[in-house]
Amino acid sequence: MKALVLERVRDLSLRDIDIPTELGPGDVRIAIDTVGICGSDVHYYTHGRIGPYVVEEPMVLGHEAAGTVIETGSAVTTLKPGDRVCMEPGIPDPGSRAARLGIYNVDPAVRFWATPPVHGCLTPEVVHPAAYTFKLPENVSFAEGAMIEPLAVGMQAAVKAGITPGDTALVTGAGPIGIMTALAALAGGCAKVFISDLQPEKLEIAGRYPGIIPVNIKNEDLKQTIDEATGHWGVDVIFEASGSPKAFEGLFTLVRPAGVVVLVGMPVAPVTLDVVGAQAREIRIETVFRYAHVFDRALDLIASGKIDLKPLISETFPFEDAIAAFERAAEGRPGDVKLQIRLP
Repeated sequence: MKALVLERVRDLSLRDIDIPTELGPGDVRIAIDTVGICGSDVHYYTHGRIGPYVVEEPMVLGHEAAGTVIETGSAVTTLKPGDRVCMEPGIPDPGSRAARLGIYNVDPAVRFWATPPVHGCLTPEVVHPAAYTFKLPENVSFAEGAMIEPLAVGMQAAVKAGITPGDTALVTGAGPIGIMTALAALAGGCAKVFISDLQPEKLEIAGRYPGIIPVNIKNEDLKQTIDEATGHWGVDVIFEASGSPKAFEGLFTLVRPAGVVVLVGMPVAPVTLDVVGAQAREIRIETVFRYAHVFDRALDLIASGKIDLKPLISETFPFEDAIAAFERAAEGRPGDVKLQIRLP
């Protein structure tokens, strides 16, 4: 099948590639409709690696996807041909210790689309386990279905935070994951969410949502803003979604005593953490790696209208322009939040 293949750093091609297509009893075959471009896809394109995951041979990109079931395995009873679906891209070993503990997102044996050496889904058809394939409600489009995957990261962060209704939160970083984390926090019960960044274009987009308060740290003092809003108490929850080492400077002075800091963004370099500053106020620190057991709930929130992700879709490219779409994503234009690719 033709696919978008990362041949090596900064070298993409649209070409035929052999991908295993055998349909197991519990699998479904899916015609891909829409695929979102994730920051990890772009990082593999520009750097060829993310931490220990190194692209050593050609790899199909893409893991944020929605499409239509065209065939089902003999044991599948929950889906049928014609069903519109989105797919959770990580496939754990159901018999592994991590899976049995319910933490399959950190299963060392997980096979995750577009994570070396596993091929992704930027190709016309894929085979995927029915257990990790979710039917889209009629009022959820393919484009929205392809946004469930990044929203699930925000959902995981909100769950790990243990939000109490009425909480005030701060999200540092107004990229796609940062904005979706802010929306998940609001859906989870936060009364308001501050979101900080240096790019006014992304802050303007985030600020269109009721309950999200943008803070441009290029010309506003973040601590002063939080102090004034909370009576020098601090926010209940901080979601660090930028991955910038600078974001960790003074981070624990922004959260209230016994509050929580959830680390969502992944720094590309080691960061300095003020351990004593956290200890002295008994601040709880949580970490997020992908997600577990939230995909269906993220989909339900979209279907209910509680979260609207349509304003975050900046542009959709046809499959034949997929290389141009990745070149655009690598530019990092300030006004771009989510770019998507539509397959024929």
